[in-house]
Amino acid sequence: MRSVVYSKQALKALRAMPTNTAKLIVSKVTQYAAEPTAQANNVTALKGQPGHHRLRVGDWRVIFSDDGEVIAIIKIAPRGAAYD
Repeated sequence: MRSVVYSKQALKALRAMPTNTAKLIVSKVTQYAAEPTAQANNVTALKGQPGHHRLRVGDWRVIFSDDGEVIAIIKIAPRGAAYD
């Protein structure tokens, strides 16, 4: 299993959202870290940002980079504001 590192911005977003939503997002990230193919249909590479991917969790988007050993969560935001 790969290790997961959250940025300050991502942690702030998790604290600000409802608890059940935050738990769902953390569980999906953990599932991806354990088995990347389990979330294959919800993960895509971002165009114009090499090395960055997005994980779709309902109306929320998790922007992250994955180097094969460490998954760095960069941003967690609602769908409309995730790509700014």
